[in-house]
Amino acid sequence: MSPSSTGAPAAPVTGNAVAIKNFAFSPATLKVKVGTTVTWTNQDTDPHTVTSTGSGGPLRSAAMATNATYSYTFTKPGTYAYLCTIHPFMTATVEVT
Repeated sequence: MSPSSTGAPAAPVTGNAVAIKNFAFSPATLKVKVGTTVTWTNQDTDPHTVTSTGSGGPLRSAAMATNATYSYTFTKPGTYAYLCTIHPFMTATVEVT
């Protein structure tokens, strides 16, 4: 998949944590290895979700309140695009190798 045209292009970042802050996922592109558990933390005062784009994706968090977290372990390589279903302009990607 190619990056979304709605997000600002940014260099992929390695690690295992994504901050939800100022109505954005940071980093917008995270690179991880198979078997990595990624944790998202909502640092906004508004609730957010982490939800795969399209149908059948593995990411499906409930609405997360401030300081709530959601974790998912990536078991297959691929590019996983996701968004916040409450604020669909918030998009990001996890690249698993």
